[in-house]
Amino acid sequence: MNSVRIRACFNNIAVSWSRHPGRGINSAWTHRSILHQTRCQSFSQSAARTGIAAPEIDFSTNEQIRDVSLLERVRVIPASPSYFTAKPDFTDSFLSLQNIYRKYQTLPTVQPGHAPRVSWKSLAQYRLLVGEPVKAAKYHKVLQILGRLNQIHPSLMPEEVRREIDSYKRLLNAHENMPRERTGDGFGRAIGVGRRKSSSARVWLVEGDGQVLVNGKSLTETFPRLHDRESALWALKATQRLDKYNVWALVSGGGLTGQAGALTLGVAKALLIHEPALKPALRRAGCITRDPRRVERKKPGKVKARKMPAWVKR
Repeated sequence: MNSVRIRACFNNIAVSWSRHPGRGINSAWTHRSILHQTRCQSFSQSAARTGIAAPEIDFSTNEQIRDVSLLERVRVIPASPSYFTAKPDFTDSFLSLQNIYRKYQTLPTVQPGHAPRVSWKSLAQYRLLVGEPVKAAKYHKVLQILGRLNQIHPSLMPEEVRREIDSYKRLLNAHENMPRERTGDGFGRAIGVGRRKSSSARVWLVEGDGQVLVNGKSLTETFPRLHDRESALWALKATQRLDKYNVWALVSGGGLTGQAGALTLGVAKALLIHEPALKPALRRAGCITRDPRRVERKKPGKVKARKMPAWVKR
């Protein structure tokens, strides 16, 4: 093969010398001319190989399928180019979603607030759907495209878009997703749990004449301050139910102010079990809203959370 190439190069040199005798030997031995001749030679050899290549295998005939030695040399072609990616199933679904978006992105849309409300699949559900560990950032991009498709005007939304949106919807059962009705136990007691800062309270509320026990003690023994006592029973006082129910509570953690705040939320939740109609009144009184405030931590270089030390010039 090398001798053939050398002979072809010398023939080309002779042709070039005969055409341009004035340029001398340099015109024939230039880098560009030799590279061109080598490429032409390689192309001709590849074309020759193509002419003698093996024919395509027809798997529709039973004679070639029976040839086991032939099947051992056959390579299986993947069904999708995404086979060579890290997450082929996710890549296929994401590319399909992008193609649908490009196809219908010019359709009229509605405002985001007027678009139909859709509950999409969670990340865990989507991972089970594709069978691959999809990252949260990748799934967030999918939800962005779905949200844009969901904004297409309902009267103009194509059926292809509807099917794609339905495949990502969360399967909800109206009967299973209804809030569970809370009732008291067999003794007529309603149980409520409340928290405030690092304190927690568990309250049992039963119809009675207004007796209150906190950790086995009276309300006055547990909370010496008047403000804490009023805060603990504020839900009953705001609804004028102080003399209608008996309260038995267990509180733990934090200080007296936090325990009183936790008791307020626990009593309000237990009262809603007995009388659900009092929810608007309790909400206006601020009894059924969890207070998320906590003491801000001290920072390095500061006296307290935000107080800075006095500046001294010298």
